[in-house]
Amino acid sequence: MNIKGLDYNTQREKLIMSEYGREIQKMVDYAVSLPTKAERQKAAQTIISLMENKNPQVRENADYQQTLWDHLYLMSNCELDIDWPYDVSAAKNIHTKPQPMKRGEGKGERGERYPRYYGQLITELFERLKSMPEGEERDELVRLTANQMKRNLATWGHGSMDDEKVADDLARFTDGIIQIDLHKFRFDRIDLSDKMPVSNKGKRKK
Repeated sequence: MNIKGLDYNTQREKLIMSEYGREIQKMVDYAVSLPTKAERQKAAQTIISLMENKNPQVRENADYQQTLWDHLYLMSNCELDIDWPYDVSAAKNIHTKPQPMKRGEGKGERGERYPRYYGQLITELFERLKSMPEGEERDELVRLTANQMKRNLATWGHGSMDDEKVADDLARFTDGIIQIDLHKFRFDRIDLSDKMPVSNKGKRKK
C-alpha cells in the first residue's frame, strides 16, 4: 500500500519490520557496518536474542528460529555478510507471498489485515476515523483510539508498548488519514500491573 503522507513521523525512514522497533533496526544497521565477519557474526547472534525477546509470539511457530534469521536478513537489506545458520535465500518471499488469514484477524476496506491483538472495537474505530471530518471530535477519538491501541498491545502483545508502532499502525490502518506526531502526542500512563483486557466483541459499557 502506497499512501501519500504515510511517513508521519518527521520523515524518518520507514521500518522494514515494524514489530521489532527502531532501536533493533539501528543495531542491525550497525552490525552491517562492522569491519570483520567475526564482529558481525557476534552482533547478529545478540540481535537475534533481542528480536526474540521483543517479539516472543514468534515462538508459537515451530520454525521460529528460521523466521528470526529471515527477518534479520530482510532488516539488513540483504547486506549482512555473516555465516548464516539457516538458508535465508527465500526470505524475500515473506513480503511478496500472501499469508493465510489467521483466526481473529480482520480486514480493512483495502484488504489489509488488522492485527488480532487490537480486537474488533479498535478495527471499528479505524473505519470510523477514516470518514470523520477534522476537528476536536476527531482529535479526541484519535487520542482515545491511540491509547486503547497501546493498552491492547500491553495486554495481548506480550507487554510490548512501542509508541512508534501504535503511530505507524494508526496511520496504516486509516489509509494515511490519521497521523500523530510523537514529538507532541502524549500517551496516557499505563500500569502494567493493572491491565484490564478489552473485549474483542466490540461491546461498550454504558
